[in-house]
Amino acid sequence: MKTHYIADYFKSPMHPIHVSLIGVGGTGSQVLSALAKMHLSLQALNHPGLHVTAFDDDIVTDANIARQLYTQSDIGLNKAVISIQRVNRFFSIGWEAVPQKFDNRVEQIGNIIISCVDTAKGRLEIERVIQSSKKGNATILPYYWLDYGNLHKTGQVVLGTVGEIKQPTDGTAILPSITEMFDLTLVNEEDQGPSCSLVEALEKQDLFINSTLANLGANLLWNLFRDGQINFHGLFLNLKSLKVNPIPIK
Repeated sequence: MKTHYIADYFKSPMHPIHVSLIGVGGTGSQVLSALAKMHLSLQALNHPGLHVTAFDDDIVTDANIARQLYTQSDIGLNKAVISIQRVNRFFSIGWEAVPQKFDNRVEQIGNIIISCVDTAKGRLEIERVIQSSKKGNATILPYYWLDYGNLHKTGQVVLGTVGEIKQPTDGTAILPSITEMFDLTLVNEEDQGPSCSLVEALEKQDLFINSTLANLGANLLWNLFRDGQINFHGLFLNLKSLKVNPIPIK
């Protein structure tokens, strides 16, 4: 079984690891809470923890209540802003919200990019921003891209490296990202528009697919921090059959 070892920079950083969380909807709102728990746990282990910047230009609607971590009082408010405000108050942290899409307007990206977006087009745009950052003079260097994606009762998480990460002799330096594992340019997406009700939203994504996937993906990232190494860089989830199939490092 092959192994990937965490980037040296993450072992004893002088400041919190910067995370760009893209999308704070069904999955992203759950991932944000998991990242806050991870942050406090890392700090308890004498690690600086995480600093998260959440990106989302969408607002909370009736259809988001129950399936996403929003309430009736949040309707009409920006998802990134309200989510960050809530997690900051609850966990006494100082994370940031950007109420816009993650695109070529973004001046700085995180050491870890976490994408919780609905479309192949969105992922391809994220890849373009990542590649552009590698060519510039960014003060914060990206190392990993963790992508979440799901349908009604199925989903996947893929952790890829952004470039080659120095490894011991037995380590795997490159983990393929979601755009390297699958040719997303071939995906034919139909724009079905936003859900107008919770019932309609549940026809597209079942009630616990997002939270289950969010925690499984966060656990993958936690294992990388806690153990300093991983043997799997993703997973496929099927809630109907209750199966989780890991993606081994090749």
